[in-house]
Amino acid sequence: MVQKYPDVIVPLVGEDGNAFAILGRVEKALRRAGVDRDERQAFQNEATSGDYDHLLRTVMEWVLVDRSDEDENDDLVWDEDYQDWV
Repeated sequence: MVQKYPDVIVPLVGEDGNAFAILGRVEKALRRAGVDRDERQAFQNEATSGDYDHLLRTVMEWVLVDRSDEDENDDLVWDEDYQDWV
């Protein structure tokens, strides 16, 4: 899966899984990356247009989700060709 903003990395593992917390983390990451307000609003609109699973799918379509657990996966690196953590 190719993300709309692959340089924006948002951790999910070990974080609050509440939908509002996830939205807030992605919003903050997009803002820090310089994504304009209208584009961030488009993300919010899409992410909140369905259920929790739709929210997670939307997040993964927009940003790179860091699914690694720091304690267990310190040696993982992002493989551009494989498009996954290896």
